[in-house]
Formats: sequence, C-alpha cells, structure tokens
Amino acid sequence: MNDRNVSVIIRPVEAGGALFCAERLELLRENLRHTIQGKDEQLEVLLIALVAEGSVLMEDIPGVGKTTLAKALARSIDSMFSRVQFTPDLLPADILGGSIYNPVKGKFEFRHGPVFCNVLLADEINRASPRTQSALLEAMSECQATIEGGRHDLPRPFMVLATQNPVEFHGTYPLPEAQLDRFLITIDLGYPDAETETDILYAQADYHPLETLEPVVRRDEIYEIQAMARQVRVDRSVAEYIVELINRTRHDARLKLGASPRGSLMLFRTAQAAALVDGRDYVLPDDVQRLAPYVLAHRVTLTSKARYSSVTKKDVIQDILTSVRVPA
Repeated sequence: MNDRNVSVIIRPVEAGGALFCAERLELLRENLRHTIQGKDEQLEVLLIALVAEGSVLMEDIPGVGKTTLAKALARSIDSMFSRVQFTPDLLPADILGGSIYNPVKGKFEFRHGPVFCNVLLADEINRASPRTQSALLEAMSECQATIEGGRHDLPRPFMVLATQNPVEFHGTYPLPEAQLDRFLITIDLGYPDAETETDILYAQADYHPLETLEPVVRRDEIYEIQAMARQVRVDRSVAEYIVELINRTRHDARLKLGASPRGSLMLFRTAQAAALVDGRDYVLPDDVQRLAPYVLAHRVTLTSKARYSSVTKKDVIQDILTSVRVPA
C-alpha cells in the first residue's frame, strides 16, 4: 500500500456498510481502552472525530494521558505517526519541511517535514508563535501543504491531535480564532477516579500498555469508513435544526462571537460520523445534541460580562440546545 495515498473501493453505506464500520470501530475502541482507562466518552468522541476527518484539540493539564492517547490511536490503525514539540523558537519549516542542498548531487532536494504523516501530535501547540501555529491551518482544513510555492498532498487519512495546558500561561501564545475554527472538536481527559487511578498503577507496574499495543484496523479501512460517513443520510429537518442552533449562537447576548458556517458544516459531518459509529446509516437529532458542545464551544467567544459571571461556553451551548425545538 502506498504510504502517501490510500486507494480503496468504497462500499455503499446502505449495503451493510454501517454495520461493517461499527464492528471495525468497536475493535479500535477496545484496543484504545487497554491503554486509556476510564475515559469511554472521550474515546467515543475521538473516534467520531477520526471518522469525520477532523482534528482534535485536547485542553488539559500535563500527565492525564494526552500524548499516550495520540500514540495509542496511531498504533491501533497502523499509521505513520509524528510528534512535534512546539516551542517558541519552532519555525514553520520545522513542521512542513523544505529544500535542502545536497552537495553530492549538487542540487536542492525537498525534505518532507513531520506533517507528512497520518497522525500528527502537536504537543503544547500554544507555546509556538502564531506564525508557526498557522503552518497547520492548510493541513487541517485541506489535507495539503503549500511549501515554497508548490502544493504537496498529505497522506490519507490525516489527523492532527494538538495539546495545550489551559492553566499555565507563561510563555504561551493563545490560539487565534481562525486556528481554533479548524479543529473539529475539543476534549479534556480530566483526572481519573480513585479506582481507575489505582488500576492504572498496576497496569503499568511491569511495562507500559503501549509497548504491547498492536494494530487492529488498517489505514485503508479507516479511509473507507471516512468516505462512507459522507453517505450517511441527514433529513432536511435535522439540517435545519443544525442551522438554527448555529444562528442562536450568533444572537445570544452572552456571546461576542457566534459560530461560523464552518461550525454548521462541522456539526453536520460530526453527526454523520456519530451515526456510523453507532451502526446507523441515518442521523438522529440526538447525534447533534450530544456532539454540539464538543463542536461549538471552542468556536464561540464569551462577552466580558459573561466571562466574569462564571458562565462557560458549554453552559451557553447547553442553554441554546434547550431553547431550540427538536425535530420530530
């Protein structure tokens, strides 16, 4: 199989394709559970983001398993994995690559950067300058990179898993709205409960679970599942429901900035992916309601008054979900 591009025959989602996807993704979910314990909801959302061909921003404190989760996902789908530690002196060329002079051949040769992979871990992305952060914009939205005037297609499937520490602000650069809008979802792992944390201690007593993790789904199967997700049926009433939710974010007095049309498109695709993960070839309003906080919270901006009154973005999204009539 070509490492740069994956060519597969896409089976119709109606002809048992949804069940095929659900079975393969269940294998992937169980494999990830061996490494990440007690985080079933986060694993579910991560799988949905993978199926929807989106990137994920993980906002959490150090040590809760963000890097481990990214490595586990890459190993489970037998993919090319790259990790970039974002620092203030990191340059765009360090991510994208560039031409390097070869004295033996007497000419410049293009060297691919770490972005040419299937799963890219952008660790502590908010520590790099905005110029370097923006190097990922095109990759996340179009699965390509423009380098030295030439367009380079990235391998498929492609996914960025970025991490940032929401507590430590010294030496960091907050992600601009345009960058945040490229992430499909944001998740936080949080602390495990006491029982799960005790199990983690014993699970890693002799070796790390990552050391024995084996691939359970092939890259070409993931690419096939992603293509099938776009075939999942969405009733017009559900699409209108999504648009109404987005419009409410633009007129809510607590929000200075509402979700863009990209937000409605991302919520649409995420709902399709959620249906496929559940083994359905059609979207339910429940899919939209369940995923709206993950897809929309990072796309809106609170007013100063709302922020100082301890209102969170997810609180506003939940209030909007409650106020909009759900289609029958």
